[in-house]
This record gives sequence, structure tokens and C-alpha cells, in this order.
Amino acid sequence: MSEFTHFDERGRAVMVDVAGKNDTHRIAVASGRIGMLPDTLSRILGGQAAKGDVLGIARIAAIQATKRTAELIPLCHPIALTKVGVEFSHDSAASSITCTVTAETVGKTGVEMEALTGVSMALLTIYDMCKAVDRGMTMGDIHLLEKQGGRSGHWLAG
Repeated sequence: MSEFTHFDERGRAVMVDVAGKNDTHRIAVASGRIGMLPDTLSRILGGQAAKGDVLGIARIAAIQATKRTAELIPLCHPIALTKVGVEFSHDSAASSITCTVTAETVGKTGVEMEALTGVSMALLTIYDMCKAVDRGMTMGDIHLLEKQGGRSGHWLAG
């Protein structure tokens, strides 16, 4: 197993030195789900939420969050993103919405944290916009689906 990279030899937190890495095209895809009452899902999909276009606002929140990840997670490097995509799908039987975020850059470090942060913020935004009618919504299964680029190459969730 690899060593944790965010600690020095004395166990102190450090920002990883990426100076010796090559710039490569890096992509990360992350996903997460929010479950809700069937009526809440119906309101979101029908554009009947009191606060407006829930998924449109959640998409903007996800993009904004990817760009601010280094401000939110202490040891993340600031990254110049080249592309962010946000997709939503729904499962009527499970009364849930899945958010998938794809983040891309050309640089020395990956964009996994940006994709995961984008998913998390999208789900939190859905919760915020719908909590007046459904405080029991649950968020979960936030995980990395895929990463490409860098020394470790291509990784795909099993």
C-alpha cells in the first residue's frame, strides 16, 4: 500500500510537491445520489419547485464548487480547470437524482477532488432548494468513477 502523501516524515500536514511532475491532460468523473419523497422528485422534474429551476441552479453550484475546491479543502492545489461537465439523471422507482461531474485540466495534479466537490455541492444545493417540502432527503454514494492522466494512468471504479 502507498504511503499517505499529505504528511511529512514527522507526521505534519504538507501540500504535496508536484514540481517534478509532467503536465498531462487529466480527467476525473465522480457521482453521487440524493434520495427524496416521490412528490419532491415530481416537483423538481416538473419545474414546480418554489425556488425555481432546481437542477439548473445545482448545475451552476457544482461548476462553481469545482473552481473553488482549493479554498475548501486545505491541502488541494489550485487548479486551472479546462472543462467541467455536470449531468443529472433520475430514478423514479428509487425516488432519487444522481449527479455526475466530469472535471478536466492540463497540469501536474489530478482533478478528483474537484469532481467530488462539485457532486457534493450539487446535492447540497438540491437539498437546500427543496428542504421546505422534504427535510428527510438523504445524500450518499459520493464516489470517484474514473480518473485519467498522470503517472498512475487510467483508473476505473470496479
